[in-house]
Amino acid sequence: METLTIGKVARLAGVGVETVRFYERQGLVEEPPRRASGYRQYPVETVSRIRFIRRAKELGFSLKEIRELLELRIDPKTTCEDIRRRADAKIDDIAERIATLRRMKAALERLTAACRRGRGPVSGCPILEALEDGEKS
Repeated sequence: METLTIGKVARLAGVGVETVRFYERQGLVEEPPRRASGYRQYPVETVSRIRFIRRAKELGFSLKEIRELLELRIDPKTTCEDIRRRADAKIDDIAERIATLRRMKAALERLTAACRRGRGPVSGCPILEALEDGEKS
């Protein structure tokens, strides 16, 4: 069985060594035992597991959700529909975040439109005033 050093795993998976260690601490990657030399030797499968984690993160899945996906992946009772439901839930979550970001952008655009092109004293800044007024409510 071929094994890899942590540096080689990181390089092949396209992450840093600290990321591999972080995923170990989070329980997403199993920490291999140390050899007599003191070095840890990872199975080749660790690279594909980290790539899976990285791709899932790029799609917006949290580490908790990724952990669940990894568990479902090895559960023989899991169906494609189970995974589809999770993906649909993530799509809904992303749509909600996009809507929130659009509202935030519109509010900031209104505030900056009220600004006198950055002229005048800070004491009369409509952006700061709006932020302070929002704090009182």
